Amino acid sequence: MSNRQEQPHFNDWFQARGITEVECLVTDLTGILKGKIMPAGKYLGGGRPRLPDSIFIQTVTGGYPDDDDIHFWNPAERDMELVPDPNAVFLVPWADDPTAQIIHDCHYLTGEPVELAPRHVLKRVLACYQARGWKPVVAPEVEFFLVKTNTDSDYPLEPPIGRNGRQESSRQSFSIDAVNEFDPLFEEMYDYCDAMSLDLDTLIHEEGAGQMEVNFQHGDPLHLADQVVMFKRALRETALRHGMYATFMAKPMANEPGSSMHLHQSLLDAQSGDNLFASDNGQSSRLFQHFIGGLQRYLPASMPLLAPNVNSYRRLMRTETSGSAPINVEWGTDNRTVGLRVPVSTPEATRVENRLAGADANPYLVMAASLACGYLGMLGQLEPRPPMVGSAWSGGHKLPDDIRPALDMLSECQPLAEILGERFTNSYLAVKRAEHREYFQVISSWEREHLLLRV
Repeated sequence: MSNRQEQPHFNDWFQARGITEVECLVTDLTGILKGKIMPAGKYLGGGRPRLPDSIFIQTVTGGYPDDDDIHFWNPAERDMELVPDPNAVFLVPWADDPTAQIIHDCHYLTGEPVELAPRHVLKRVLACYQARGWKPVVAPEVEFFLVKTNTDSDYPLEPPIGRNGRQESSRQSFSIDAVNEFDPLFEEMYDYCDAMSLDLDTLIHEEGAGQMEVNFQHGDPLHLADQVVMFKRALRETALRHGMYATFMAKPMANEPGSSMHLHQSLLDAQSGDNLFASDNGQSSRLFQHFIGGLQRYLPASMPLLAPNVNSYRRLMRTETSGSAPINVEWGTDNRTVGLRVPVSTPEATRVENRLAGADANPYLVMAASLACGYLGMLGQLEPRPPMVGSAWSGGHKLPDDIRPALDMLSECQPLAEILGERFTNSYLAVKRAEHREYFQVISSWEREHLLLRV
């Protein structure tokens, strides 16, 4: 879409809200927002802002993979044009001056999309569905912790102090009083989310001390991924204004459960709107079975996208404090010990909940990976294993237990690379392997405690 087409839309929107500044945003592989800030007049009247495509091979610490690992990449650091999505325009409600934040797609100056951009990866998967007349629908559930501010990275995080002046305690699942301890923060969070038109559904207290969960209304995957990115930013800002941190780390505290990003998924006929996961008799359809078969076959190889950091796998360990984090890709009806839960519902709401992803994952890549696995299952008519009745814990750990074996599995899975994009997959592997090497250069407090004077 040309600037001439975009400007009337943005001119009216900006004028109605008195916008004076624009934040041009894209997410890198980790999910960190990158971009440029521009005066509104220059944004409307000038050309599109540009960034180098190297932002998509930057590690979470700001480094880059070794040259040998990115030999397939473009060494010239080509410029990208940032192309705004008119459906991803939000206010910055906490800014002193009226400010817009706009999520952009990335294109090279020749016009082709940047394959490494996470938003493009999700669009690529959605195009596969669209070509077959299918419309996936998702509903994310995002967990997070509120913690006391902490400026020393070596000092363990602590739960926050609520209105009663006492530190939060754990195991208060679904407690209304526990949520009310942070009413001022959540009231402002909801005000911000309303101003940004985010489709939040419910807020609950989870198992951990200071751990909450926000559920989103079901809808289009691209729209919901945008919403999750914006919500994370809004919540972090709100928490800072109330003297706390909000963290989406998968396992921020050793003795508390981890935080997940559960993803409910269903499939509609693009023409009729009928749920293709339900048969005429109200039972689950063959497509539904094949979708689950695809999740079971390919999700283990996609774990680097669902559990992208070293810390992510601490959440997936089976311990007394792991809560209900899954360690398998079994499926079952209304069963929270499996990785793939099928909630009890009407035929119209037939869906499967992928419970593997951590809250630390990039939402574009979580949705792209999960939908890609299901798509491959439907395409290959893969049959799932029988549904699990009773506890699935006894089956043991059936997923990679660390980022390194997970990366090896992804690198060997050609079907996933083809649907996600080989250039993206190779870049992602290089970035995550570089992060893993850097992590191993850090000596931990555990090593100093138990090895310094004993070995």
